[in-house]
Amino acid sequence: MDTEKFRKIQKKLCKKLDDRRYQHTLGVMYTCAALAMAHGQDMQKAQLAGLLHDCAKCIPNQKKLKLCKKHKIPVTALEKKSPYLLHAKLGAYFARKKYGVEDKEILSAIRCHTTGKREMSALEQIVYIADYIEPMRNIALHLDEIRRLAFQDLDQCTYRILADTLEYLEQSPKEIDPATRQAYEYYKERNEHKHG
Repeated sequence: MDTEKFRKIQKKLCKKLDDRRYQHTLGVMYTCAALAMAHGQDMQKAQLAGLLHDCAKCIPNQKKLKLCKKHKIPVTALEKKSPYLLHAKLGAYFARKKYGVEDKEILSAIRCHTTGKREMSALEQIVYIADYIEPMRNIALHLDEIRRLAFQDLDQCTYRILADTLEYLEQSPKEIDPATRQAYEYYKERNEHKHG
């Protein structure tokens, strides 16, 4: 993607997000670029996925549900109860329809950045991790260790984030998306296999 097109997307997105969310988005975008460099991945794809990962975040929850219905985006029972989770699915839809992104891997990275999933590609892991560790984030457990791991081993880092996320969610009244549990089981096994 040429620089001009990227700038146009950035300008358009800036009007759709509140200031705090836009600053977070820029943090994720730059973190994605740094992780892509560290792991030999396509930096432009990572930046674009990072830039658009939350493009549907500032839509009110009830409107998210209406938009999913209108555009025939499947909604699970859990998402009906917790519509804030829909910003990832809706974001992938908007990235394609409103921002002209056709790359399937970028769209998939946006779609799974909240819950994670089994067998994520390197790009999907980069967006998932960057969303968790970008510089403005400061309350997650073991953040220093996770930030260090992010530049060393994507699988191990993904596993640590999923483990901490599940631990946090199990102590809160929020229901856990099955995709997060499945991702955790998958990366736990992968991590044990790799590191004994």
